Amino acid sequence: MPPSSTGSADRLDATIPGAFPGSEASSHDHVQSVSTHQTLSQSLYERRDEYTRPRNVRIKVGSWNVGAQKGTEQDIGAWFVDGKGLEKAFAGLGVTENAGERRESVREQEGRASKIAPTIPQNDGAAEPSGDEVGIYALGLQEIVDITSPAEALRPYSDPSVAKRWKEAIQAAMPDGYQLVAEQQLIGLLILIYVSPAVLPHIKNVSTTSVGTGLMGYMGNKGAVTARIVLGETTRLAFVNAHLAAGADKTALDRRNWDAGQITSRTRFDPITDVVGTTQAHGEVLGEEDFAFWFGDLNYRLEGMPGDDVRRLLTVHTQGLDTGTADEKGLSADGSPSSATPESTSKNSSNIGANEDEVPLPAEVDPASMQTTITSLLPHDELHQQQKAGKAFHDGWAEGPIRFLPSYKYDIGKVGVFDSSEKRRCPSWCDRILYRTRAAKQRYEARVKEQEEARKRDEEMKAKGLDHAGDDEEVLFDYDPDTDGDNADYDEYDANADPEPEPVSTKDGFSDEILLEYYTSHMRVLSSDHKPLDAIFSLKYDAVIPELKAAIHQEVARELDRQENEGRPSITVVVDRSTGSASPDNTNKTDSDFDGVDFGDVAFAKSKRRNITIANTGRVPATFGFTDRPIEEGLPEGPFPPWLSVTFDREPDKLDKTAADKAASENLHTAYTLEPADVVNVELKLKIAVTELVQNLNEGTATLDDILVLRVQQGRDHFLPVRGRWMQSAFARSIDKLIRIPEGGIRKLQHQKPSHDDPVQWSAPRELFRLTEAIESLMERTLAEWDMTGHDSDKAPWMHNAGWPFVKDPRYFADGTHEEILVKLYEALDCNEPFDAAFDPETAAMQRVEIIAEVLLQFLRSLQGGVVPEDMWEKIEAGIVTSEKSKRQLQPDEERLSTLEALSAIPHNNVCFILVTSFLQKLATEIANATKPDPKTPRSSMDLPASPQVSVRRKTLSKVPEVAVRQLINRNYATVFADAIFRSLNADKMREKDKAVRKERMVRVLELFLADTDQH
Repeated sequence: MPPSSTGSADRLDATIPGAFPGSEASSHDHVQSVSTHQTLSQSLYERRDEYTRPRNVRIKVGSWNVGAQKGTEQDIGAWFVDGKGLEKAFAGLGVTENAGERRESVREQEGRASKIAPTIPQNDGAAEPSGDEVGIYALGLQEIVDITSPAEALRPYSDPSVAKRWKEAIQAAMPDGYQLVAEQQLIGLLILIYVSPAVLPHIKNVSTTSVGTGLMGYMGNKGAVTARIVLGETTRLAFVNAHLAAGADKTALDRRNWDAGQITSRTRFDPITDVVGTTQAHGEVLGEEDFAFWFGDLNYRLEGMPGDDVRRLLTVHTQGLDTGTADEKGLSADGSPSSATPESTSKNSSNIGANEDEVPLPAEVDPASMQTTITSLLPHDELHQQQKAGKAFHDGWAEGPIRFLPSYKYDIGKVGVFDSSEKRRCPSWCDRILYRTRAAKQRYEARVKEQEEARKRDEEMKAKGLDHAGDDEEVLFDYDPDTDGDNADYDEYDANADPEPEPVSTKDGFSDEILLEYYTSHMRVLSSDHKPLDAIFSLKYDAVIPELKAAIHQEVARELDRQENEGRPSITVVVDRSTGSASPDNTNKTDSDFDGVDFGDVAFAKSKRRNITIANTGRVPATFGFTDRPIEEGLPEGPFPPWLSVTFDREPDKLDKTAADKAASENLHTAYTLEPADVVNVELKLKIAVTELVQNLNEGTATLDDILVLRVQQGRDHFLPVRGRWMQSAFARSIDKLIRIPEGGIRKLQHQKPSHDDPVQWSAPRELFRLTEAIESLMERTLAEWDMTGHDSDKAPWMHNAGWPFVKDPRYFADGTHEEILVKLYEALDCNEPFDAAFDPETAAMQRVEIIAEVLLQFLRSLQGGVVPEDMWEKIEAGIVTSEKSKRQLQPDEERLSTLEALSAIPHNNVCFILVTSFLQKLATEIANATKPDPKTPRSSMDLPASPQVSVRRKTLSKVPEVAVRQLINRNYATVFADAIFRSLNADKMREKDKAVRKERMVRVLELFLADTDQH
């Protein structure tokens, strides 16, 4: 199993080659969600015979430990791609003869061997399938760098320049059109996979990885590089190039087994989507593929065999070669005097030089043959022993018959001379090519399951006392953990028999077949102390034909769509066109040309309504509701834009927990269920009244264009476009832009925006002039009418409300009562039209002044930057703070002058400030004079107007009744207009206490300008 997440290895840098893999969650964040709609894929899979065709491909797997020797890349193309360098006498499985009859002799070859030229025999020919006869080339190299060097073994990265040199050499030898589809390097390990032009279109889901098992258990001087490809969308192939621990002692053997287990448990490939459309939640591991090939320098030795004896046995056969070395000098392979004469060598070396009249014995029964010698040595092969003991490669791994000499260790530059150095290493089959099919692994797992079940039955019977029923009776099941782990039947094949084709049912249910055709070593390659070896497999597989699959896919989709439509919920959405308006482009097209809800022209604060009808036109009940709409980043989320509200003419469903959870999973905020033929009416209301949105619409950074999503459970989504055409407004603009709007109002600029380059038309916004003038005029009429009528029975609103007309008395001005009139006034302001047209002729002047006062406040609150911008207020407040700290109270005239001096830096804002404060001062004077409290009444019992905006203690007011009334009015006006005139920085981040202090300072500034200077 992979290391625990709590282990120290998890803290290793993930970039170190071969380090422990990270957590699966982080490694596979890119994995897509599993599709919930499997019907189409499953139906398509059931018809797989119609869109797959059998294909055949040869797979050539090669392995070579190059020992970090220079010049070895010059031999790679000749033996691996061209199939050269084989020796007939030691050919191996499938090789019967060499094509090159005039090839260079061994003596000549060894005589010219060098590091600057290929060592392959000259004039050699291919003795196995080569070139374009092979569809997939999979090459594993070991020790392409010197891994015995501490600098290389501990290097935190792989040097790509070395791999580049090898790739260039192999690509030069490949037939035209062959391409590299997978590569992975781990320090000295390199795996390269090339495919032919015919196979390339069938390669998908390539994934490579590496596992280091060297120093400290994870460094890359030992380990494996692996690759996974999917062939024809049906067949998973895994290739493992490994270099296991070296050494001939028991500890080294155990470490090799540990290395193999680590490689198996820690290898992770990227997830893939199978043929039925399911994407794995986690990556694939070794064992999930259909065919696996494990090759490399596995380093398993000949256990318990003296090296000198093995060399002597094998030298008997190599002396038949024209080596010009050991046999010529009369020496054995270990350097001792040879007792074998040329005659005896000829007699005992696999019938070499035998009498032509003699009938040659088959190699497997000839006691003097090389195969007999090999067969006698193989029982001592550690790999076979570990497989049989169930300690490594016992779970379905197989190997072709070994009919070639050990691949290690040879003198570099020699064909058949085993290690003549001081170490005199025992020859061994260190380099191997194993393969495993899905069927073989399943057979192994079935045996393990049977053994486990047998063990459990045996324990159960022993627990019942049935283990020894009598002296003559034996227990039915007897499990011994010390012996039953012996996998004596791990190799169900005859090691010397030619392989037979093995049928395999793939993971995705397709029928494949594999046959090992060749397994041999290339003895005539001299540039390394390891002989390279290769194995050639013939694979018959079912390949998906894309054109046929596409046609079947369409048929299946149409049929499923027909079946699904008959039984799925279905609704129809009808948009009411009776209130349609011209389309936004002002062409002759009408709302009928727009497949959605068109609100037409949209003005500030004006509500517009449209209706839709939803009908259940299916055969089953339909549950639906609006779900979150698709939006761009930064826009408000939810089912509706902030300027739209939606109302159904019925109550939503009352859902139990299961139904509520289902609705929540589909993001249905409210759900409604309609029976077949039932309908529901829905009203959509649009209103633009939020200052920020008005500003964005004016500037063109926002639009009234959105899409609502009506989701039907187990049905399809309906998309309902919604749009409107924004009519430019004077609200939510800056003073600097408003003073540049020409005569006629903002609507004159419907298709353009006010610019700083436009000439200044007004000293202050014309809208401000119009509103203040209208209020002053109406106030005069109101006061005059009141004086004339003399309403003794009911006091005037200003008699009991010191904030009137800006603070409404709910008895006369309830919220929403005058919404339509306000909208008409907003429109009149934007279009530069008379305000009187917005009122009913019978509307009293008193009510008119109240409503226009509301428009004035709305206009000031919406001004971008306000009358007194944030930075300007900071300067004014700084002066106030300085005065407060110095405890020197400025005279009112000095304070007013200080404020006006600060505002002089922004002259147009200064004009607006003076305009508004002068207007309020005049209004307050007129209302205070109209109140006229009885001067003879003591202040303690004086009937003063209420102060709705701010609490005022009576003892702080003037003892003069007229002055006290004026103070109340000024205080209320200043409080109301402080937020409308001033803008302050970071107000939302301030403490409530600090906000109150700042607000009081603003009110104080306004009171200075509202005060009647003639009063004392």
